[in-house]
Amino acid sequence: MDKASVIELLYLLASVCFIMGIRGLTHPRTAVRGNAIGALGMLIAVVATLLHQDVIEFTWIIVGLVVGSLIGAVLAVRVRMTAMPQMVALLNGFGGAASVLVAGAELLREPPPPLGDVAVATYASAVIGSVTFWGSLLAFAKLEEYKAFRKPIRYPYLQPINALLGLGALALTVWGVMEPNSIAAYWLVVLIASVLGVTLVNPIGGADMPVVIALLNSYSGLAAAATGFVLGNSVLIISGSLVGASGIILTNIMCKAMNRSMTNVLFGVLQPGEDAPKQDEVYKTVKSASAEEVAMLFDSASRVVIVPGYGMAVAQAQHAVRDMYHLLESRGIEVLFAIHPVAGRMPGHMNVLLAEAEIPYDKLKEMDEINPVFAETDVAVVLGANDVINPLAKTDPQSPIAGMPILEVGKARTVVVIKRSLSPGFAQIPNPLFAAENTLMFFADGKKAVLDLIAALKE
Repeated sequence: MDKASVIELLYLLASVCFIMGIRGLTHPRTAVRGNAIGALGMLIAVVATLLHQDVIEFTWIIVGLVVGSLIGAVLAVRVRMTAMPQMVALLNGFGGAASVLVAGAELLREPPPPLGDVAVATYASAVIGSVTFWGSLLAFAKLEEYKAFRKPIRYPYLQPINALLGLGALALTVWGVMEPNSIAAYWLVVLIASVLGVTLVNPIGGADMPVVIALLNSYSGLAAAATGFVLGNSVLIISGSLVGASGIILTNIMCKAMNRSMTNVLFGVLQPGEDAPKQDEVYKTVKSASAEEVAMLFDSASRVVIVPGYGMAVAQAQHAVRDMYHLLESRGIEVLFAIHPVAGRMPGHMNVLLAEAEIPYDKLKEMDEINPVFAETDVAVVLGANDVINPLAKTDPQSPIAGMPILEVGKARTVVVIKRSLSPGFAQIPNPLFAAENTLMFFADGKKAVLDLIAALKE
């Protein structure tokens, strides 16, 4: 068996590992094993690539390996769990940038034949990779809540401008496919697609950001698959297709859970109108409570539903929540966790945090399952959530979250909202639930509030 055959067999083995890894990631009990299998597949793919006859010098490969490993190790240690969505956005972006650079380098090294599949794949890498990179950078800035990027930059004719950019990129792609020797066409496509990536993500905000993260992840996979055709690399085609397909499926699932179409998320984002409620008016009847007062509510409760949000992640309160869960359960109180599909800043954000705290998975209830339960709930404890429980999603058609299904916590007998202040959520709109008759506000840092509740319960 020659070296080429060995490499292809190793690529096939790596592809099988990727498929088994993704299958393992579909359930929390097998997720760790699935992640390990996927990592093994990547190791096999890298080793097989290094065996290729075109690799004649390892110096720069080793330098890149060492530098990349150091950066990865530092990020793995220093990046907080709350910043994981931003990390995912950056990784998506870097994947897109790598596809653009690799396809461009291959174009310089050996231009493909005109009107061929390789030429088409080269320009597909340029368009998708550029949109992914710059769109992901903007998503990162939004998630980090940088002041200059948090609110969308408003300008007229947004959709026509995007359409013109898209048509321009398509026209240059046709030119490049017909004349692959034109390097100028490639980099003009990269430039226009880069601008398009920014203009596409710019108007998206609020509760739609997890959907954008999933979609950009899909784009990075599609860019990698296109680059695989450019290089004639089977494992890159397979792995990129897996990432692209799974990302699209996840995006579609989340859109259905939000009762939104993907086109509505990408092109139909609404902003607060002139008649949007003002915060001072909404919060006239807000009532605050202490830890002792909230603890008294638990004394007569038989069912408590905890609604985690991004505030829990920021406060790193998941382990304190676990302790409160155990304490309430020990007193015969049924405790459930309500998980909104877009709670946090990325898909599954709350599930990851609660799994880290070893909350039993069967206690985590998705929105469709938990909403009918709220009417039979004594106390609903909202920990740092805002937009996903905001009734304006149902009552205000001009709201940025209009049409999004919410967790109907207002139906519980008593709602306790733990927040540091009445500051708005990511969508930058007030929440009338905070001023509802059956709502009590417990103003404190998430972790401190839960620890105070535990102490009050024990007393």
